[in-house]
Amino acid sequence: MSIQERLDYLHELKERAALGGGTDRVKAQHERGKLTARERISLLLDPNSFEELDALGADMSDPSSEERLYGDAVVTGWGRIDGRAVCIFAQDFTVFGGSLGEVVSEKIAKAMDLATKTGVPMIGLNDSGGARIQEGVGSLAGYGEIFYRNVQASGVIPQLSIIMGPCAGGAVYSPALTDFIFMVNGTSQMFLTGPEVIASVTGEETTHEELGGANSHASKSGVSHFTSEDEQSCLDDVRRLLSFLPSNNMDDPPTVDTGDSGERILSDILDILPEDAQNPYDVRDIIERLVDNGDFMEIHELFAQNIVVGLARIEGNTIGIVANQPLYLAGVLDIDS
Repeated sequence: MSIQERLDYLHELKERAALGGGTDRVKAQHERGKLTARERISLLLDPNSFEELDALGADMSDPSSEERLYGDAVVTGWGRIDGRAVCIFAQDFTVFGGSLGEVVSEKIAKAMDLATKTGVPMIGLNDSGGARIQEGVGSLAGYGEIFYRNVQASGVIPQLSIIMGPCAGGAVYSPALTDFIFMVNGTSQMFLTGPEVIASVTGEETTHEELGGANSHASKSGVSHFTSEDEQSCLDDVRRLLSFLPSNNMDDPPTVDTGDSGERILSDILDILPEDAQNPYDVRDIIERLVDNGDFMEIHELFAQNIVVGLARIEGNTIGIVANQPLYLAGVLDIDS
């Protein structure tokens, strides 16, 4: 085979890998109201900034297999968000339901190692049914490699998990170890095991949304930090959050010219506070007047509403905010807050 023939062959394989599980499965993904792994990466990262790693990785354990899906069930690489480098992986539900096998875990672990070594945020787009049971203990060992890296990177680089589909078992153990979790109403679920198993073991009937939907985790368990109505707005929120964060624990957060002077007078702020201390008020009204341009990104908005926490800027510099919320429980602290 000539060099040109080899290059043509590699190009053909990459085109096949870009289709994931094939056009029929891509169509089915769209019919569920979900984007594909590559579409999500394209929307999240700056245009033309994505560099893929291990694009032709494939499970070679069964040489007789006729279904050789190059790239396997994950797309990994690095790119830029607002010009700043990030590492990323996106699980591909069109390939074996996004399940994690040995090749998938090796690709994710490689991206995580690159993020930690270079000191850049690690972003995971999760859309997976969990371990690939056909590979047995090998897939479970792969999860162990990922969990280990989650712990090693904790406090060193930001780790963001975006739940983009029904994720169960090992597919949600790793996100639970990361710093921030994003979910989408109607299409995202996180649970250790599904409603069918719950019903067979405990006899309790429940639904996917009740058990692990975005609203359940945003308001009841507190597992999810941000909830969005669709995937586009979810990815926009990821970009917005990263604008407040440093790339690593040795770096400073980016300074932004907001055009809002720190010397401005807050002439109406006293009008918000009631004369009678027994009367409640919304502490967000205070926060939005204090921070640059009223731009406050609240974290855990629907959970423990007696306290308000989030990120904002003053004179272009990132600040964190913790505020009692008089509208709920008179702002007193409980275990959730």
